[in-house]
Amino acid sequence: MLKYFSRLLGLITVLLLLPAQLFAKDASMLVLVADTRKFTGLEGWWANLYNESHLTFALATVVIIPLVGVILGSLADVVMSRLGIDLKHRALAEH
Repeated sequence: MLKYFSRLLGLITVLLLLPAQLFAKDASMLVLVADTRKFTGLEGWWANLYNESHLTFALATVVIIPLVGVILGSLADVVMSRLGIDLKHRALAEH
């Protein structure tokens, strides 16, 4: 039964994606750019990076997002420790 369901799902996927492949010639002429006329500083750099190279933009995003997460998490740990919340030595209250 799973074999037939898998084949049916594959057939439905092909039938749904086939029209998109047939009419993709018009969509390939679209150019995706960010309007940078009103941006300055960091926002302008970010938008120009997107316009110049999508690969560089993606790699910068992959590096920057976890880095900002670590910085914000560390800052939250410092704030909670100053408030007296001890997250390093947790006593299980459930047991």
